[in-house]
This record gives sequence, C-alpha cells and structure tokens, in this order.
Amino acid sequence: MKQLNTKLMHPAEQLVLIISRIYRNGMTTTSGGNLSIMDENGDMWITPAGIDKGTLRPSDIMCVKADGTIKGPHRPSSEYPFHKAMYRMRPEMHSVIHAHPPGLVTFSIVHKIPDTSVIPQARDICGPIGFAAYDVPGSEGLGEKIAAEFEKNPEYKAVIMENHGVVLCGKDIGEAYRRFETLELCARVILNASTIGNPVYLSAEQLKIHENNTAVTFPEFNDARHTSAERSLRTEICKLMRRACNQGLMNSAFGTVSARLEGNDFLITPADVQRWDIDAEDIIQVRDGKVEAGKTPDKSFALHQEIYRLNPGVNAIVTAQSAALMGFCASDAVFDVRTIPESWIFLQDVPKFPFGSQYTDPDKVAGTFRSKPCAMLANDYIVAASDSLVNAFDRIEVADFAARSLILAKPIGTLNPITDAQIEDLRIAFHVGE
Repeated sequence: MKQLNTKLMHPAEQLVLIISRIYRNGMTTTSGGNLSIMDENGDMWITPAGIDKGTLRPSDIMCVKADGTIKGPHRPSSEYPFHKAMYRMRPEMHSVIHAHPPGLVTFSIVHKIPDTSVIPQARDICGPIGFAAYDVPGSEGLGEKIAAEFEKNPEYKAVIMENHGVVLCGKDIGEAYRRFETLELCARVILNASTIGNPVYLSAEQLKIHENNTAVTFPEFNDARHTSAERSLRTEICKLMRRACNQGLMNSAFGTVSARLEGNDFLITPADVQRWDIDAEDIIQVRDGKVEAGKTPDKSFALHQEIYRLNPGVNAIVTAQSAALMGFCASDAVFDVRTIPESWIFLQDVPKFPFGSQYTDPDKVAGTFRSKPCAMLANDYIVAASDSLVNAFDRIEVADFAARSLILAKPIGTLNPITDAQIEDLRIAFHVGE
C-alpha cells in the first residue's frame, strides 16, 4: 500500500501530522501517547514530554542523536526508554507509536488481546499481537518487558501493554499508523458487537477465500480521457474520503467511493493508497470494464461494477467500516432501524448478506439495490448507493448515527421498533420505494 509521501517530509513534520490525526480522532489525550521515527543516521525523532498533543509543531519535536545527545526545546517523552528498546530489538522498523485509545485500553484492563479475525483485512495489517506485563510507565523496566515480548515472536509488530495501552511499530510512520488505527477498530468492533449481541469471527478458511477473491488483476486501458465533469467528480470523491476519515466512517486501510460517468463507466478509489492521502490523480477511471493502466482499484471494485450494471438509477456508491456499523456487521444482532423513523426513511430495512456473498452471489447482492439503498456484508462493510455522491454519503452517515444510538440504548433497556402500520405511514408520507 502506498504510504504517506514522506520522501521529502522531515521526520518532525511526519510526527506532527500523525499525532494530530490520532488526537483529532479521539485516540489519545492532550498529555497521552508518544511517537517516534528513527532516521537513516540513527537519530531518533520523538514527541516531547508535557506538551499539548493538540497543538504540536515541528519545532517541538525532540531529537535524540545516535550518540545520546538530546536536541530540542523540551524533554523527550518519558516513554523514551521503550522506544529505544524497540529499535534495538527491531532494527528493520523505523517508527514506533504508543497511545491509549479507549478500545485497546479496555482490552489491556481485562488482560485480553483483540481477535483481529473480526474483519478480513486486519490480520494481514496487524499480524500476531503480544501482551507485555505491567511496569511503571516511563521506566527502564517497562522498556525491557516490551522488548522481551517482541523478542518472543519475530512477527510481533503490536503489543498490548497490561493496564496501559498499546505499542506498535512499522517500517515507516504510515505503516505504523495504519496498524494502530486498524487494531483500535478491531477492539471497538468487538466491544460494540458484545454490547448488542455476540461477536462473530471469521475462520481461517473464510479469510483465505477473501484473500483469493481480492488478489485479482484487471484488464487495463491506456488512453484515459479527463473531461471537466470527470475532474470535478475526482475532486468531490477526494473531499468525501477525507471527510469520512475525519468522522471515523473510514480508516487508512478501508473505505471506498465510486461515481458513475457515462453508461456503466465509473470512477473508483484505489486499493493501494491510504484513504487519508488519496488525491485526484490516484482516482481510477473504469471504462468498458477496464481500469486505467498502472492502477489497482479497491477490493470492492467488482461489486461496484455489478451494482452500476444492474441499477441504472445508481450514480454513486460508498462502502464504509465504522466501529458502530461493524458492531452489527460482525455480530449476530439485527440492525433494526425501525427504531428510528428518520433512519428508516433514509435506509429502509437493511439486509445483511453472509460473508463473501459479493464473490459467491454478486447478482443477488447487487440486485438488492433495485429496491434498497443500503446493505451489509457480514464482517466486511456496509454499502450505500444513491443518485449522487452526497446522498450516498449521507446514507452512510445516517446509518452510523443509527448504529451508535442502538448500541448506546442497549444497556439501558429493550429496543422498541415502531409498528408495521407506522412504517406504512412513513412509506406513504415520504414516498419511500416509489
């Protein structure tokens, strides 16, 4: 996957960019968490101690030189010892992220590791996960325990810290962040699924089927034409992708937007670019079933193509993977939006297809959009289709709000849907299904 374009970006700038994303998305506090990058000279760039994570500037980032000299206006993070231990243990890794996101902290408190088989892409991104015993934050002892845990398994790139949080590493800051974001998503999905029902995990066989069906190549064409309308759609798609990431509807590794051009031709987001960083040039044009040469479309490409083919009134499709919606996708609970009249008007009754249905029965999944605006694919994602990009995106937002409300309601009482007669009143009043 194409990572952040760090070739000409200073390590201090990279750290400020990523910590601001982590803070903005509620995965650390003003004082919590620390990030570092080891550069080609053996110098470690690390976030400072005691400085507001919401207002960090590149000039605040500290540098611990290879000879131990410390440069910068502050003190390096108090967790510096375990960063140092990590780089000694994994010299092939050049970035470390430590933070206290609520989902993973919850697992650390109960001394458990989230099962990443709850969503299909997570196991590849996160790998196996360790669990480090408790020690005093910022101590040499904690660094030694974390290093010892990573030493147990050379495939470990993430470790849950007992009653503390999580520490992850990556070949660069983009990879580390994608791993961090995906693991926190898994934790929140499991917690949400456990609130509303029972989590459902994917078997090794199911994960293999998913891998086999997404590792495909597509016929290509070379002479992509870029009309004014097409360029405008590219810009709109990029704006929606960033908005979706900011709202937690998508993450670095997953989320798709597509828009119809003429006939069954369409634009779609790529598979190999982090969603935060997609720009207009990355968007892929699909013409006559072929994709722009040199580009790889999102893994849900085939489903989007089939939806456009079977539903001429659909002009835009959005797939998303928010923690709340995935709580329903990855559990035995029913996503019943009849509990909220406004949600039902936008979404109607949302069907949930078995995992992998987009591969085994694509016509059935795509055909549901003749009468339904949304559908769920178990353990995978939710799909919204509409006549425009903004309307498809709105449906995803409405679905996420409904899912969050249902999850919050579950612990305090029985969920009470409105009656069939009341649904019929809504159908008539708002011309639903016409």
